[in-house]
Amino acid sequence: MQVRIIKSYRDIVVICDSNLIGKKFEEGRFQIDIKENFFKGEEKTEQETAKIIENMHINDASFNIAGEKSIALALRLGIISKESVKTIQGVPFSLVLV
Repeated sequence: MQVRIIKSYRDIVVICDSNLIGKKFEEGRFQIDIKENFFKGEEKTEQETAKIIENMHINDASFNIAGEKSIALALRLGIISKESVKTIQGVPFSLVLV
C-alpha cells in the first residue's frame, strides 16, 4: 500500500493500493484518477498502514482511500463504514472528512 500524509490545517492521509497508481477509472459520468502526484507515497505493509491509520484517526485527520486492500483495512479498523464506500469500474474508494 502507498501511504502519504499531507500536512495541512487538518492532515490528510492518502492510502492507496500500489497497483492503482497512475490509473484512471471511469463509469458513466463518474471518474477517479489515481494520480501519482497525489496518491503516491511511501510503500507500507498492512501492519504499518494500520498503525498510521489508528494514530492519524485519533488526531482527527481526513482520509482519502482507494483500492480493495486499503478499503478492507479501513473497514476492519472501523474508520469507514460499508455505506461510505463507492466503486467506479470495480475500484472501491472512500473519503473521510472530519
